[in-house]
Parts: sequence; structure tokens; C-alpha cells
Amino acid sequence: MAVIEPAPSFSIGPEIDEAEAKVGSRGRRWGHNLGTWIPAGLIAFVLIACFLGPTLLSLPSPVGGNILESNQPALSPGHILGTDPNGNDILSRLLNGGQSSLWIAVAVNLLGLAIGGTLGALSGYVGGIVDTLIMRVLDVLIAFPSLVLTLAVAQALGPSMTNTIFALAFFSIPAFARVARSAVLRLREMPFMAAAQLAGTPAHRMLFKHLAPNIAPQLITFGMLGMGIVIIIEGALSFLGLGIPDPAPSWGNMVATGQLSLSATPMLVVWPSVALLITVLAFNLLGENLRARWSGR
Repeated sequence: MAVIEPAPSFSIGPEIDEAEAKVGSRGRRWGHNLGTWIPAGLIAFVLIACFLGPTLLSLPSPVGGNILESNQPALSPGHILGTDPNGNDILSRLLNGGQSSLWIAVAVNLLGLAIGGTLGALSGYVGGIVDTLIMRVLDVLIAFPSLVLTLAVAQALGPSMTNTIFALAFFSIPAFARVARSAVLRLREMPFMAAAQLAGTPAHRMLFKHLAPNIAPQLITFGMLGMGIVIIIEGALSFLGLGIPDPAPSWGNMVATGQLSLSATPMLVVWPSVALLITVLAFNLLGENLRARWSGR
């Protein structure tokens, strides 16, 4: 009687698992790259359009339009998006208004990063009475509703770009300080910090050489998220007449002006609203993806 030997078995599980892991890792890496580069590309497009577009397209001045050319429809000769009730070119006001909103967002976040980041890092590193004093003062600012505080400061200072920056800085400095302090408190207990202290490294070198590079990713990520928040609040202030004053354009006061004739010319509101949406969404997505990437290092 013939004996049938069993067929040899082949173990292919580990190879398949390894291949799938490589494909999955590559897919996640592509996903992270796309999640970073798409919003970064949108931000670059907005920056180029706002700061180079008026010159490249030879657009007219955003103010002082001819009233005889008011309410021109889109694609009119010399006016791609038409004109507003005052005869001003809508595209010119849209791009120049974006310059104002972006300048304010950058300035506010730089102030928050420089002042709040320095105070927070100093507070977390020194500790003791310095930490208590700095954080209690910042806690007083945080205790107030941020938007109410910003509105109060803007109302007291009056509408202008400079005053809007200072008003919004009250909103950003305590937040940056808390992020920097929490990061420094974690790093202060790391072995490399103890080694640097034992080596007699001066305090200023500890702050700028060891702490600053390690907390920079968290502060940059927070700044990206803060850009979108500042643009929204600046738009709200301008909408209420407390931000960029007319006739200078900003996305907020363009929406405020357009809503007066919303039923007749809805595009006066749609264009700046879409610009706000795209810009804020791009900054938020970029900030979230940078946070996810750097937190997983």
C-alpha cells in the first residue's frame, strides 16, 4: 500500500507581514507628506497672490475708485471680479486686504512668540518666586474672556493696524508663555540638562542652546494654529469697526461693507469669506500636521 507523504508546508506569514508593514509605513509617510505639503502650498499661494498679485496683475488702487464704475459685474474690462458700490476694484481690495490680515497675524504671533515664549521659558527654567510671579500675572490675563479683553483693548486704543496688533497680542502672549513653560518643565528633568548643569554651563547658554531648539517645534506649531485664530479675530474686529478702518481694505471690513447690500451683490461677501476660509483652514491643517509629525519623532 502506497504511503502518501504530506506536502511540505511553507511559512510565508513573516514575509507577508514585513511587506505589509513596509507598505503601510510608506503609505503613512505619504499621508503625512501630503497633509503637510497641501496646506503649505495653499499658504504659499495665498502669500504670493496677496503680496505679488497686485503688481503682477497691474491692479488699480484698492481705494479711491471712480463712482461712475460702481457695481461692475465680474469679468468687466479691467476688473476681473468687478467693482464695489464705491467703484473700487474688488480683486485689488481682496488681495490688499489679505496683506493687512496676514501682516497682523504674523506680527501678533511674533510678539507672542518673542515675549510669551521668553517669559514662559524663563519661568519654567528658573522656577521659584520668578515662576510664581510671572505665571500669576499671566493668569490674570487668561482669567478674562480673551475675545472680550481684545474688544476692550481695541475699543480703548481705537481702530488702526498698530492698535489691532497690540490688542491681539494680549490674547497671544499668555498662551505662548504657557506652552513654553510646560515644554521647559518637561525638558528640565532630562539627563542632558543635568549633564549641562554639572558641566557648569551658564544659564543663558542653557536657555538659548539647549532649551530653545527643543521647544521651538511646539511653539512653531502653536504659532501656525494661532495664525488662523488671529486672522479670524482680526476679521471680527474689522467687521465691528475696531480693526482696520475704512477705506483701507481688510477681509473683515469687506464682509462688513458687503453685508449692507448682501441681497443685491452677494459676491462682495462671498469673496473675502472664501479667502478667510481657505487661509484659516490651511494654517490649521498645517499646524495640526506639524504637531502630529513632531510629536511622533
